[in-house]
Formats: sequence, structure tokens, C-alpha cells
Amino acid sequence: MHKTLKATGLAVAALLTFTSAALAQEPQWRHGTTLMEGLKYPEGFARYDYVNPDAPKGGVVRLSETGSFDTFNPILPQGEVASGLGLVYEALMDASMDEDSTMYGHLAEAVSFPDDFSSVTFRMNPKARWHDGEPVTADDVVWSFQKATELNPFQANYYANVTKVEKTADDQVTFTFDQTGNRELPHIIGQLLVLPQHWWEAAGPDGKPRDIGASSLEPPLGSGPYRLKSFVAGRTIVYERVDEYWAAKEPAGIGMNNFDEVRYEFFRDTTVEFEAFKADQFDWWEENIARRWAREYDFAAVADGRVVKELFENSHRSTGVMVGFVPNLRLEKFQDPRVRRALAYAFDFEELNRTLFFGQYERIDSYFYGIPLRSEGLPRGEELEILESVRDLVPESVFTTPYTNPVGGDPQKLRANLREALGLLTEAGYMLQGNQLVNAAGEQLGFEILLNGPTIEPVATHFQNNLRSIGIAVTLRTVDSPQYVNRLRSRDYEMIYTGWSQTLSPGNEQRDYWGSAAASQNETRNYAGIADPGVDALIDKIIFADDRDTLEAATRALDRVMLANYFVMPSYALRKSRIARWDRFSHSETLPEFSVGFPTIWWWDAEKAAKTATPQ
Repeated sequence: MHKTLKATGLAVAALLTFTSAALAQEPQWRHGTTLMEGLKYPEGFARYDYVNPDAPKGGVVRLSETGSFDTFNPILPQGEVASGLGLVYEALMDASMDEDSTMYGHLAEAVSFPDDFSSVTFRMNPKARWHDGEPVTADDVVWSFQKATELNPFQANYYANVTKVEKTADDQVTFTFDQTGNRELPHIIGQLLVLPQHWWEAAGPDGKPRDIGASSLEPPLGSGPYRLKSFVAGRTIVYERVDEYWAAKEPAGIGMNNFDEVRYEFFRDTTVEFEAFKADQFDWWEENIARRWAREYDFAAVADGRVVKELFENSHRSTGVMVGFVPNLRLEKFQDPRVRRALAYAFDFEELNRTLFFGQYERIDSYFYGIPLRSEGLPRGEELEILESVRDLVPESVFTTPYTNPVGGDPQKLRANLREALGLLTEAGYMLQGNQLVNAAGEQLGFEILLNGPTIEPVATHFQNNLRSIGIAVTLRTVDSPQYVNRLRSRDYEMIYTGWSQTLSPGNEQRDYWGSAAASQNETRNYAGIADPGVDALIDKIIFADDRDTLEAATRALDRVMLANYFVMPSYALRKSRIARWDRFSHSETLPEFSVGFPTIWWWDAEKAAKTATPQ
């Protein structure tokens, strides 16, 4: 009896242990992911708050792009990818416009990951369909990830910690990571663009197999709310709404994608592009020249209300920026930080803001300018602890001297700044010989600034003149967008003017922006060629932060170190979007907090359009 009871007890214990283990392994499915404090929308929600579920369908919206296009293949880093492919292709998860760093189920209806963030599993939405009626499958996800990381250096860096992707059930795909603690990785895999494997591996209209590794102007097969209707190579693209769109009644479809057609017109010259907007050749214009916004909206359509001017701050609420002149550190002349710092003293923002910008801009003093992740004052608390852990890898000044930009605005201040610049250049081994600044070998310091179109020419010319006054030979080269992109990708430049955007939840993309591995790869966004062990260490501390407080502290530490190294000469920013539009559209009373949502949640307003006149 005793033995029987004992055996029975052991059996029960074994069963309980097995049951507990099984329960522990059972996926905890989530309907959304966020890097912030929680999800706004509950499981089973019908729609987003910022849409009009009764928005009328119809009409045409016409958009413009500067440049051209030569491919509808969305994952290649080469070539000029057509605008609007986000209307055709979709991601695993759908980003909310009124929450930061938050996504909800879409192509994948649910997501699961363990507490140590060592993997993530997505469960596919059985409703999801390609435009040919075939289901979107776990196999499509596996194939899309493999091709994206194989062919695109940014994707390879972004998902560097993924060691394996596999279909783990008919409707499930699992990504396994090489390290634990990467809290962002399960979330950002939800951003993966999913392509149809069966279509890409089939023969094209010419009877030859399609090649995902090559550019293509064949109209693509997608799963999104629009399909490609027609195009004129390099000039025009027309997308038409898919009536049988699989997600029309899903949260990502209700009240959205209201236009029958979305058209893109491409322009090589921004002056011509603006004149085309004035002539009603397209509907929406985001102004990027302060002078034009202040002085050139005096045409009749503005005066009589057919064109509306408006400032929107929505998209800037969650976006930090760094914009400025970027030296190519792969060149020896820019490798001394004293040279880079000296160049910063020659940029007179205050004078430019007074004479060219009509006082519309603010000076950038952070790689996370405009959001609460910027460094300020001297480091303290956890930020100081993080910096102390890499003290031998970062400039000593981060512990003693807060970063500040030189201040100009009048001749006396400019002269003082240029004297400071010459002092730094002298320390770096240069000397003035007549009107030339030369090194010990008698070679004049000089470089070319490569510009993408003429917009920044007045700013660059002002910078050029200040540098010439201290003996530095600077030339400007303005090229069209295709040539600029090609030179950027091949690292064929000495200095450029460009920028980076940041979210409130920085993470794996920092490797592509500033990481050493990205510096040696063409086509990444490490334009400066930064290869710095201290920067690499701080990027890892951001990516593997245990909690939000640590992530914020590590981000401020990275910001501080980047500024102290003068990798960029910061310029200026406007924390609002200057928008002019032909008044043919309406939107919900309250736009989402973090996006203007145009054209996704706007709609054609027939009454307004009748007053404005039908576009040609």
C-alpha cells in the first residue's frame, strides 16, 4: 500500500512537472508590441481613433517627388526605388499613428516572445492575401527576411542579432537571436516588408525567371491597399485602390486608403517642381526653403483660399534630427578631431538665420535634437556610470565640458570664431602661408562639398566663404539626385550635407548610422565613416538596455560622445512641417499625435473640390 501510494505520488508529481513545463512553453500571444509603457488599443479593437470610418471613397490625390525612379524592387540598395511601394507591400505589423514605437497585428495577427527576448514568433493572419488571391504565408516571411538581409546592408545591420529564421508551424515563423536582452528586436522585426515568394520565383512576362537581386520595372504583386496601374519610366506612377483588399475591414483598413488613385509626378529641379504645384499639377507641397515660404506664396490661389498654407508639428513630436555638413572620415584630412572642430567654428548660423532664413530655424546641438533623449549639461547618474565604463574609449571632455555650438551673428563674433578655428588647425599641424592654410608638406587644406540639388547652395556658399577667409580651399559641386545617390553609395565624396532622423526608442539602426561595421560597407547610412570603439560600445548599451531608464541614459551618453568627436558640423532645423495644399481634401477633426496622416487617412471632399476646380 505504501509503495503504491508512493508510486502514485511520484506519477502525479511527474505529471504536474510536465504540465508546468508545457504551460511555460505555451506562447503568450500579443495583439501588438510597444517599446513604450503600454498599448493604447485593446485586443480585438475595431479601428484607430484618428480615422473616419465613414470617409467616402473616391477621387485622386497627386503627389510629387524630386528625382526619378528605375526599379519597383523594394529591397535593393542600388538604383532609385519607386515612391509609393508602401501602398503595394505591407509589413508583419501595422504602426499606430497616435502612439510612439507601437504596432499592432496585420499580416501577422499575433506575436510572442520570451521574457529574455531570445526569439520572437509571429502567427500569420489567415485573412491576408496577395492580389492574385494566394495567402500570405510563413514561407513568404522566411524568404523575404533571407533576401532582405542578403541583399541590403542596412537590413543586415538592423537585424544583425538574428541567427535563424524558420517556419515553426504552418502559420508561424520564428526568429532566433544570438543574444538575450535586445528588447527592441522582437518589435522591429514586425517592420519587415513581406514579399511574395511564389511570384518572385516564377517566370516573368518574358518567360525568364524573375530575379529579386536585380532592378525591375515589372509591375509588382503585393498585398497592400493599392496596386500599380500605370507608369512612365522615371516620370509618373499611378496606383489604383484594390477593391477586394483583404484588410479593408481590419483595423489597418477601416477609414484609410480612401482615394481611388494615388499619383506621383517626378521632377529633376525643385524650382520647376514648385512652379508645377502653383500651376495645379499636383496637390501637396512641403516647403523646405524659408525664403520661399515667407515671400513666394503671393499667387492668386493662395489669396482666394484655393491653396491653404498650414504648419504641422505632428510628425516632429516623436522625431529627433541631426542635420549638417558631414566630412568623410575615411579621408586622412578629416581624421584629426581638431580639424573637424575648427570647421564648425566657420559655420555662422546666426547670420544665416537673420539674412536667409527669416528667423524660422533653430540651431541643432544634439544628434537627438527635438526629443527628450538629447544630452544636456554634464553627465550625471546612470549616464555618468555608463560613460565611466567606457572612459578609456571616449574623449575626456565629455566628463568636463558640455557641448555648445559656436555663436556668431556679427563680424566681431565671426572673427573670434575664425581665430579659434585657426588655433585648432595650428595645433593639428597647419600654418598660414600667405592666404593658404598648408600642412608641413606645403599642401593646402581643401575639399569639395557635394550637394544634392541647389537648395543648400546659399548655405554652403556662406560656409565656403568663411573657410576661404582662413586659407581653406573649398569648392561646391551640385549634382542631380541620381548622380548624388550613386556617389553617396560608393563613398565618392569629401563632404556632404545630409541628416538622420531618430525615434523616441533608438536601437539597432544606430549600428547602421554610426557603427564600425557600417563604416566599411557601401550603401549604409554611416556616411561619415565613423569607426570608433567608444561609439560601438555605447550603441551596444542602447541595444541591450535592461529598461527604459537605462536606454535613455545610454542614448544621452552616445549623443555626448558623438558631439565631442565633431563627426558632423550641426546646422539647423524647423520643428514643424510647412505644408501648402490645394483645398480638395478633408480629415478627421483630430489628427493623430505623431503624424499628419496624409494621404492615408484623408479623403476627397467633393464640395471643396467643386470650389477649388477640378485638377487637370
